Amino acid sequence: MDEEPERTKRWEGGYERTWEILKEDESGSLKATIEDILFKAKRKRLHEHHGQVRLGMMRHLYVVVDGSRTMEDQDLKPNRLTCTLKLLEYFVEEYFDQNPISQMGLIVTKSKRAEKMTELSGNSKKHITALKKAVDMNCHGEPSLYNSLNLAMQTLKHMPGHTSREVLIVFSSLTTCDPTNIYDLIKCLKAVKIRVSIIGLSAEVRVCTVLARETGGTYHVILDECHYKELLMHHVSPPPASSSSECSLIRMGFPQHTIASLSDQDAKPSFSMAQLENNSEPGLTLGGYFCPQCRAKYSELPVECKICGLTLVSAPHLARSYHHLFPLDAFQEMPLEEYQGERYCQGCHGEIKDQNVSMLNCIATCIEIQKTSRDNPIDYFSEGQKNTWGSFSHVIVFCYSQTIVAVL
Repeated sequence: MDEEPERTKRWEGGYERTWEILKEDESGSLKATIEDILFKAKRKRLHEHHGQVRLGMMRHLYVVVDGSRTMEDQDLKPNRLTCTLKLLEYFVEEYFDQNPISQMGLIVTKSKRAEKMTELSGNSKKHITALKKAVDMNCHGEPSLYNSLNLAMQTLKHMPGHTSREVLIVFSSLTTCDPTNIYDLIKCLKAVKIRVSIIGLSAEVRVCTVLARETGGTYHVILDECHYKELLMHHVSPPPASSSSECSLIRMGFPQHTIASLSDQDAKPSFSMAQLENNSEPGLTLGGYFCPQCRAKYSELPVECKICGLTLVSAPHLARSYHHLFPLDAFQEMPLEEYQGERYCQGCHGEIKDQNVSMLNCIATCIEIQKTSRDNPIDYFSEGQKNTWGSFSHVIVFCYSQTIVAVL
């Protein structure tokens, strides 16, 4: 388990001269070199598209936050904990914006223990509220990767086979205090198809490298806050599903928002099912979303019906998940000095300062607009992609009444 893949030994290879990559500018700063390295890494991730492959559209993700004493370090401002929680709030919003039919949960690990901050849920407000409260958390002790992963696995292993099971760990410490051999747990995670990815805040840790490699996840160490945010956003898009993942018909309900008239003598106010777990929800109301199967009432979508288990969504929610299956055509890059047109991005109207111009359908854009258009391709579909509903190899949809059944 812990053996490295077979490769050339260090002493058998030649000198790499890695120090020559770093070059000082006129003021003696390395900032320009670091920015160039980050830019190339951003381009590489942007050009990594999965093509016409099967994706894990319905995701179940646990985010594990390190709450050990190292989170009080101030290399990120004002400290690692505050910076992490702020970025995670933005990540939660983006995650549910791009994956509205998915679920997320939060786990914190400190003092050799792990505990859930929130259960798996599709309610982004609940997670953001928990993150805001965690700002006052006392950071102490050591984290436990074993306890965190075991806690997440106890829930994820019961998720349906057609959904993706993921864990994202924000790891600040250079050590982990575990009750038993973590490599045995890694075998279990691999067996139940849980993908584990790690973002390190300090330095590369060997056990994290093995964990990510064996479970099919990724492992990166941040350089600064901007790089940290970029690595988090990399986990917003759904990962490719494994070839052994199950296929299943998924029943979904599409309730319409209805509200009774105040003049209706028979209208009776009622409670929302959200009241069962959140007392801050409105009390008795006349309107809401009613499950087409059991008539349970909810105040917002998407949600899984607590009575009959039907997934309740709206058409835009399904559309936002669907667009990941058919990404934009590849942008063509041209060196800036060879580009003859105006050197202004036609998306943000700012000056193009990158080394290359990104072109799609003769439209010049910067790399940031290229990224935005891939995340929100509302008006960017080519004619060939608009007709993909004719192919049933990826999505099969049967509609009847107010309920949908889809193969994802």
